[in-house]
Amino acid sequence: MAELSWLTALGFVFLTFNSGMAVYRSNGDAGSVIFVAVSYLDLVALFACLRLYERLDRHSPRRERIKAAVWALTTLLTVMFTYKVAEVMPLAVKLLVWAMAAATTCGGFYVFFVHDDKPYQQLQDASAAAERGDVAN
Repeated sequence: MAELSWLTALGFVFLTFNSGMAVYRSNGDAGSVIFVAVSYLDLVALFACLRLYERLDRHSPRRERIKAAVWALTTLLTVMFTYKVAEVMPLAVKLLVWAMAAATTCGGFYVFFVHDDKPYQQLQDASAAAERGDVAN
């Protein structure tokens, strides 16, 4: 696996520092500490899965499993943050926030697992072949 760029490392340092500060400022509230810890671990796992997904061959059978893990991790983050935001909102806004989270989660599922991107992939492959000069006349 390739080395991490300095920008990626800086991002993880920033994420770790902010997570540590959030735990420190929680004043020992167990719910807040758990929320921060799970969010942090989820983000780290999400970035690791995305990095692995990008490096796998497009035809690798592992890509579908990694894609499912990415969807599950993003869904977990969406639900967690929606819960926190909706907790302090009036009922009408709370319903709207949960509806938006449901739309985001369902939309992500559709794009990842239902939508057929084969025509797009064929167009992309043809474009790459044309750039290389591999086009058959």
